[in-house]
Amino acid sequence: MKNDLTSAVLLFDGVCNLCNGSVQFILKHEKSAELKFSAIQSQAGQRLLAQNNVDPEQTNSVILVQEGKIYTKSDAVVATSAYLKFPYSLGRYLKVVPRQTRDAIYIKVANNRYKWFGKKESCMISTPDLRNRFLQ
Repeated sequence: MKNDLTSAVLLFDGVCNLCNGSVQFILKHEKSAELKFSAIQSQAGQRLLAQNNVDPEQTNSVILVQEGKIYTKSDAVVATSAYLKFPYSLGRYLKVVPRQTRDAIYIKVANNRYKWFGKKESCMISTPDLRNRFLQ
């Protein structure tokens, strides 16, 4: 996989129902088809983590790799919202909330996501028309 610093890739937990639902929400409400996706568990996801010195064992977060920058936890959610149509794009203004507060809420949800939303046995399979959006 080429490390293209001009593209954005959202890494997500491929077995998490909340994460998979979030990816489906993004696909339905995005402004344009420029964001790519990769399950953290996939080879591409593991490669991106390694290229960006992110320890997969310390990752309990979605990660947005955008133009050579790494966004984690609530920063990843805020940055990703800029890819969405109005009114969902207003989420980018959540950065006015102190990061410590945003991250506390994010961590609470992340730590309970399997209990609250469930877990799949395997990663989401993309449909043929979306296959080019998912890095393997």
